Amino acid sequence: MSRWRPPAPHSTAIITAEGHARLKAELDELWRQRRPEVVRALAAAAAEGDRSENAEYTYRKKQLGEIDRRVRYLGKRLEQLRVIEAPPGDRGAVYFGAWITVEDAAGTQHVYRIVGPDETDAGRGWISIDSPLARGALGRHVDDEFEARLPDGPASFVVLAVRYAG
Repeated sequence: MSRWRPPAPHSTAIITAEGHARLKAELDELWRQRRPEVVRALAAAAAEGDRSENAEYTYRKKQLGEIDRRVRYLGKRLEQLRVIEAPPGDRGAVYFGAWITVEDAAGTQHVYRIVGPDETDAGRGWISIDSPLARGALGRHVDDEFEARLPDGPASFVVLAVRYAG
């Protein structure tokens, strides 16, 4: 069995200013605080002797690998991202950064914010611009109907409100 995997689909390389600042802060915290702590703990575990049976050494080595992997990813991703700070010219239409209120066919209202793929947070209602719901809503105005192909199947929505922060 081979280890080859198809490449991941490319995600849209845009982000809000707040999201960009959060990613930079995460990178800084990993590089300046977490990584040196783990390196010190790894050195202390290595000094204890036999590394083949040293669980602390194995754990710290794995932890250091995860931190380095995330640091590499963030370093590359931050170079690729384009920060979108200003709202679009047509503030009545759904575009990147919009807070939208939609109603589904059952009459349930949902509030979402359309953000970049690196800052999605389902608990806060932040959905990726690459998601089927956001793709279906893009360019729509209040009272426009649209359909989105969700994992459960096609769903219809009506845009009730569109607003932008600031």
